[in-house]
Amino acid sequence: MKFSEMPYQRADIAKAGETFAEVTAAVATAKTVDELMAGYRRLCEIAKEVLTAQSLCYVRHTIDTRDAFYDEENNYYDEQMPMFQLAMMRYYAAMVASPLRSELEEKMGSLWFQNAEMQLKGMDERVIADMQEDNAVCSAYKKLLASAKIDFDGKVVNLSQLRAYQLSPDRAVRKAAYAKRSEFFTAHAEEFDELYDKLVKIRTREARTLGFENYTDLGYIHMMRNSYTRDDVAKFRKQVKEVIVPLATKLHEMRRKALGLDALKFYDEDMFFPEGNPEPHGTPEEMFAAGQKMYAELSDETREFFAFMLENELFDALAKEGKSGGGYCTVLPSYGAPFVFSNFNGTSEDVDTLTHECGHALNFYFGQAQEILEYQESTLDVAEIHSMSMEFFTEDWMYLFFGEDEKRYRFMHLVLALTFLPYGCLVDEFQHEVYDHPELTPAERKALWRRLEKEYQPHLDYDGDAFLEAGGLWQRQSHIYERPFYYIDYCLAQTCALQYRIWMESDFAAAWQSYCALSKKAGSERLTELVDGAGLVSPFAEGCMRRVAEGCETILAKLS
Repeated sequence: MKFSEMPYQRADIAKAGETFAEVTAAVATAKTVDELMAGYRRLCEIAKEVLTAQSLCYVRHTIDTRDAFYDEENNYYDEQMPMFQLAMMRYYAAMVASPLRSELEEKMGSLWFQNAEMQLKGMDERVIADMQEDNAVCSAYKKLLASAKIDFDGKVVNLSQLRAYQLSPDRAVRKAAYAKRSEFFTAHAEEFDELYDKLVKIRTREARTLGFENYTDLGYIHMMRNSYTRDDVAKFRKQVKEVIVPLATKLHEMRRKALGLDALKFYDEDMFFPEGNPEPHGTPEEMFAAGQKMYAELSDETREFFAFMLENELFDALAKEGKSGGGYCTVLPSYGAPFVFSNFNGTSEDVDTLTHECGHALNFYFGQAQEILEYQESTLDVAEIHSMSMEFFTEDWMYLFFGEDEKRYRFMHLVLALTFLPYGCLVDEFQHEVYDHPELTPAERKALWRRLEKEYQPHLDYDGDAFLEAGGLWQRQSHIYERPFYYIDYCLAQTCALQYRIWMESDFAAAWQSYCALSKKAGSERLTELVDGAGLVSPFAEGCMRRVAEGCETILAKLS
């Protein structure tokens, strides 16, 4: 069914909760595994209906945050979804305690129960009000970002549209565009500070109610960290500091020389060539036609997948007033359909987003084959492997978008992938410090950010921008507000994606076969198991970043 034709009806969370309670009560008295599995399948259908309604609402709300109807519907889910999660957790608790658990594990896999036990530690009726308030504050943050109306170049643009000017080959235009962004955040500084301060307090209160010292451990549960610890993540960040930060510094110096600048400023951060970065050719419609050719030639499975996406209008790509920024992929379970949301702005980032989000969408498409509903979606650390690797697997078709500039794009893309790692680890360490020390004031958090910036991105020169010099850049990073501890997933996944990029040099077919096999497993295995089964080195393994850096430098030498 085409997305525009999908009917929306508010999910009746209270009624769904009653059915969950009924099935949950029957778990204790069930005599056979077949009875329990019948109850499980019944609840899966209800869950799919609820999640589909919520996703339809969320997509239509983010396409136009000014739409009063979907704004109100979004408020409903902010308030009611914690109640649905509570009903689900009560069911999980009954299943975990079932006398038939060992037989159930043969049907559902032991991972289902281990994940359920983990989630039970992070959910309780006592924190429902905190979860509802958290949702409401995150929605307020999203609306504040989407409210930006910036006068620039004789137009009124939002933050997504302003991004195109931040990538202008004209340095004066870039500088002016960044100054406008800083003006917006400075004008709303008190609101951004207040929203984040509320979130830290809410999450800390929630964690302490559940018996945790602070939110960090609870955040790991919410992110389904089921195969590694915060100590493993700290060791990973240490490798990035020791190996990638010096490499990134060298790559930034290379950019400075290529741009012919005496000094690299923050508004030069994403620029590679004096005449401007490669830009995709053609209209959005022509880009999607190029995407169709690309995916048709990549494999039979991707040809079928992309045709399905186009036929059912499962993309919303153009930036427009009132639309939320960024890009994402969500899923509409009742239709077995992914949906890709993005904000095209005429830069190479449009192609990055198209390939990145299609990596997610393909995984959702593959995941429908998993019989257990919870296994149909990967944990987010795994999901980002699918998306970031897809950016590399499609590189042989970049000529369709960039013509003669395709080699320059591939060089730029690989450098950006490497130089992203320090920034991603910076975001992660910042969040660990914030939630380990929730008493920090807004000013102290900004000072913390600035200190960590100097460790991870020592090349940065803010050229007197007061907002950035004070440590405010993180406030434009929505993950920090809305999805705490998510950002390290991009770094872990990028490390795996870069390994695929290196593997592609020697055997593209084998690398692609490994990628597809990993994607089809969806959420049925843990990150560490999936990486090992795919023939990749764990990001946590000693020496992993050294191998990645050396392999990528060899490729860059060829491309340059």
